[in-house]
Amino acid sequence: MKKVVVKIGTNVLARPDGLLDVTAISQLTDQFAALKQQGIELIVVSSGAVGAGRAAVRLPSDVDKVVQRQVLAAVGQPRLMQVYTTLLERYQLYCAQVLATKEDFRDRQHYLNMKNCFLALLRDNIIPIVNENDVTSVSELMFTDNDELAGLVASMTGADTLVILSSVDGILSAPPGHPDSRLIPVVDVDDRKTATFITTEKSSFGRGGMHTKYRFARQAARVGIDTWIANGKRPNILVDLAAGKGVGTRFVAGDAPNNLKKWMAYAGGSHKATVFVNDGAAAALSNRVSSLLPVGITAIEGDFERGDLVQISFGTVVLGVGIAQYGSESARQWLGQKGKRPLVHYDYMYLS
Repeated sequence: MKKVVVKIGTNVLARPDGLLDVTAISQLTDQFAALKQQGIELIVVSSGAVGAGRAAVRLPSDVDKVVQRQVLAAVGQPRLMQVYTTLLERYQLYCAQVLATKEDFRDRQHYLNMKNCFLALLRDNIIPIVNENDVTSVSELMFTDNDELAGLVASMTGADTLVILSSVDGILSAPPGHPDSRLIPVVDVDDRKTATFITTEKSSFGRGGMHTKYRFARQAARVGIDTWIANGKRPNILVDLAAGKGVGTRFVAGDAPNNLKKWMAYAGGSHKATVFVNDGAAAALSNRVSSLLPVGITAIEGDFERGDLVQISFGTVVLGVGIAQYGSESARQWLGQKGKRPLVHYDYMYLS
């Protein structure tokens, strides 16, 4: 490990009553210090703001759930950061707060601005503590949960390792407590079978569950990031993983694409339009070195301009995304025609 993003789930940080577990955070910050002593660059994606707010204020039961979450997060986020600041100062380490929404990752310029901030913090030996901005993140601006945010940050910053800390050891072959339940130690980047073992049950206090962890761990591995799902309650789990002896499920990293394609891998939800292709184009794209030509396009849904992100689909199957080389007006004029220049060059395309 050289540059690691550690995502700490709500169930790792919360007591059974939902309040913040300061003892658990203290044990984790001890491990942060140990990693830093090994020269490892560290970024932490931490839940816990709502739990910290819940300990400070009581809200009427009839308050809207979204508003309730906003208020608790607004009160709790500075309290959460104070806990991290105090505990890290024991080791003469500094941390910085970074709050993000999905919109920060959709726009390429915002994305690069945030990336530069992260790299500057790491250069100055400061640990970024990242969380979703729950005060402004509502409905379509929300991440699925912090697993998605952690994957985005790991991809953005060029991390070689992502560790998703949960309250179980990793992906199990059966529900926890079942006599046939066994830890699945390794998942290949192209594996899809493992998902069939995962229950749909969500975590007690978080928004996601093991399905979302599997989804975003696999996505991170597909863009070249070695990814672990492990138990954050295990003593010294981060130190053990760094030493190559930790318990968990490892998603083995595939070949890393270039930085632009890493951005596209996570920016699919911000596409301006959908381009539908025929079976010949779908087959050609599958070799991953073919551009998208007008002759293979059957329909265009939505409008776009040169430089916009478009989704590429074959029927109901999303094949990937790409950056358009010209606008939808020209694309519609050339629909199905041979001898026209590519709508999306393969250098500017990311296939799922």
